[in-house]
Amino acid sequence: MILIHAIIQWIFEEFSLETDKSRPFVLYVAEIIYQKIYEIKIKNPNLTNIQAFEIFIASDDYNEISSGNFHDKWFKELESNDYVDKSTKKKINQETIRLLQIQKDTMIKQLMKIPKLYYAKSHFPLELSQRAFDHLWRVCESYELWCKETKQNGLILLNLTE
Repeated sequence: MILIHAIIQWIFEEFSLETDKSRPFVLYVAEIIYQKIYEIKIKNPNLTNIQAFEIFIASDDYNEISSGNFHDKWFKELESNDYVDKSTKKKINQETIRLLQIQKDTMIKQLMKIPKLYYAKSHFPLELSQRAFDHLWRVCESYELWCKETKQNGLILLNLTE
């Protein structure tokens, strides 16, 4: 949790996001997670945010992020393009790449699954599910806080920070 907030603070200080509304690269995975959870809620309007997060934890998208494959694919794509992001056409500096590597390692550690530790009535791992849930919630909260700081309230769809 401290790492995420430290990274967000660094982003605000480094890039003066009060005026810049472009999404920092370290929020890319947060935005994807946030949007996937919102899509779950759109498809199932009666779900609470908590239930949508739990469904996300059982998804292929979660497995892709928690295994490190999401970041690995992104790193390979960036490396093949001389570290220029395809969507923004901006070059990513090595300091940001190091932060993204730390983010990847943190995601792997926090979202780890051990297949044989399950609650009796669900498919979610015991002690690790709460840690994964908490981490995902903090990641999505950080995304919402960035949206608020950059005055992009239209991107706030789950209202986790209310």
